[in-house]
Amino acid sequence: MIFPNITFFFLNDLLAALFVENVRLLDRLSSRRAVVGTLYLTATHVIFVENGSETRKETWVLHSQIASIEKQATTATGCPLLIRCKNFQVIHLVIPQERDCHDVYISLIRLARPVKYEELYCFSFNPKLDKEEREQGWKLVDLNEEYNRMGVPNNYWQISDVNRDYGVCDSYPTEVYVPKSATAHIIVGSSKFRSRRRFPALSYYCKGNNASICRSSQPLSGFSARCLEDEQMLQAIRKANPGSDFIYVVDTRPKLNAMANRAAGKGYENEDNYSNIKFQFIGIENIHVMRNSLQKMLEVCELKSPSMSDFLWGLENSGWLKHIKAIMDAGIFIAKAVAEEGVSVLVHCSDGWDRTAQVCSVASLLLDPYYRTMKGFMVLIEKDWVSFGHKFNHRYGNLNGDPKEISPVIDQFIECVWQLMEQFPCAFEFNERFLIHIQHHIYSCQFGNFLCNSQKERRELKIKERTYSLWAHLWKNRADYLNPLYRSDHSQTQGTLHPQIAPCNFLYKFWSGMYNRFEKGLHPRQSVTDYLMAVKEETQQLEEELEVLQERLANLQKSQSGNNKVKSKQQDRNKQFGLYTSNNSLANTPQEYSNDLKSFPSRSPSQGDEDSALILTQDNLKSSDPDLSANSDQESGVEDLSCRSPSGGGCLPSEDSGKDSDEAVFLAG
Repeated sequence: MIFPNITFFFLNDLLAALFVENVRLLDRLSSRRAVVGTLYLTATHVIFVENGSETRKETWVLHSQIASIEKQATTATGCPLLIRCKNFQVIHLVIPQERDCHDVYISLIRLARPVKYEELYCFSFNPKLDKEEREQGWKLVDLNEEYNRMGVPNNYWQISDVNRDYGVCDSYPTEVYVPKSATAHIIVGSSKFRSRRRFPALSYYCKGNNASICRSSQPLSGFSARCLEDEQMLQAIRKANPGSDFIYVVDTRPKLNAMANRAAGKGYENEDNYSNIKFQFIGIENIHVMRNSLQKMLEVCELKSPSMSDFLWGLENSGWLKHIKAIMDAGIFIAKAVAEEGVSVLVHCSDGWDRTAQVCSVASLLLDPYYRTMKGFMVLIEKDWVSFGHKFNHRYGNLNGDPKEISPVIDQFIECVWQLMEQFPCAFEFNERFLIHIQHHIYSCQFGNFLCNSQKERRELKIKERTYSLWAHLWKNRADYLNPLYRSDHSQTQGTLHPQIAPCNFLYKFWSGMYNRFEKGLHPRQSVTDYLMAVKEETQQLEEELEVLQERLANLQKSQSGNNKVKSKQQDRNKQFGLYTSNNSLANTPQEYSNDLKSFPSRSPSQGDEDSALILTQDNLKSSDPDLSANSDQESGVEDLSCRSPSGGGCLPSEDSGKDSDEAVFLAG
């Protein structure tokens, strides 16, 4: 497509790009803060470069991050273009000419909605790693190791290869853990009675009491249908926990939704047909309700000058925090069943890849301190979301598709984790920035972890051979994501977490660090964790300075000790040769020194070679030792640390200049 009003250029003779000059970038909170610059469109990014003589600040946005583009009515100052991003950044541009604006709009519509995976950024992204480094990055998370850590396989659970060719369920992994008493015949029969053939499989095993969390999709029960193999499958799960005589079956949907599905031949388990089960509805809404809720909440975030009542009313009307609490309640119920009652739980929703993933991962996070570490959290997402076939492509709009399939399912899980971090600040090894960067890269398509809808699709695309792993990138930079309050021996890092769920106790908070992190006009809004990170960094710097000073002090003491020995030896020699005055004091005038020399006995040259040693004074000792020299940089002792002080400001961590960074860390002065 040729755009006559826009200038094209080439990058490295390969990438055609276009740019428009004199574009204004507006600040949402104040139109007076608009800056003028040049807008560039490349094959992967939208780039706005401010016109500035000193600093040309750049704003980079990946095309895959663009959620919507709105071309507004032309005004006297130009044609406005509003870009909303999936990471909650809003970019408001004013392009001088309407035709230019139209051309940019058409270009972005196409660039933001690729039609095939090969057009995504991860297939061209090259962090300059060799093949071996890329392979090692993908090996950082090993699910076989994770199940071994949980204690399976064992006398009750085994790994099954019944799905090795994806012949039973194409959205499940090739290897799944099932009860030992569940034969291949039972598994296949159960899969035929479950939506999308997603049969019950192990998600989490508690080796302390043999209780487990299993997951599946809804049964195709309708109003009266039964399946003997499916009933045997649930009995096998119960028998794998000898300490309990029943299991919970948790349907995460509202009961009305589940009952409506019965009319379509689906539904939920009938307690009359399944012996030794206790059925429980939770009431988490579907993907369409969640999508609309997020949209309403973001509309509140975009209000220019809302009153307190308007903001709180809008937030309540969106229902967002109510949905977060519903997910939390489900996870807490399951965690209590496993940890306190010692009862196994089977969890499902409709198809078992949205609400089921949310609830199982929240419950696992509450139960197991390992998932509250940085490495463990990566494993948790890989296990309950990636491996078990969460529909990343459909839910997060990686490719051009049905917009009704898009829903912030994993965003809600990430917020649940943040809400828990707020209530248990010492329980998590990672900080808020870790969660935000994961959320950013779920949408960025810069790494291959969150592509496609299943393990089968990822293998067909050879994702591990053609892209890089996000986990390796985060692990390499893990120092940036450490929580300074975390201690492995703290009570919050041991055993199960027990959140307060009553609204008066569990204070659900609006996560401004996620939804408003790009708003310049809302600073400062530094969190306590960010401040503590700065204090920790400063403390580390001071400790390093202390080590240097202690080493220098030891060298000084060693030198001083050697100097004293030389003085003592010289005094003995002076005494021997009569270099002391009558009051036994060292000769301290030229006359005294020369007079005393007259009394020396005459010696041969051979004697003089041994006895006429150089008398070392403090002055020539300094000049011969750099550590003692007044001209040495180290002589000053301690460096000027004023710029590192939180109260002094100046040199505290500033906004990350990397293109991959999502936000700036602002530290209170």
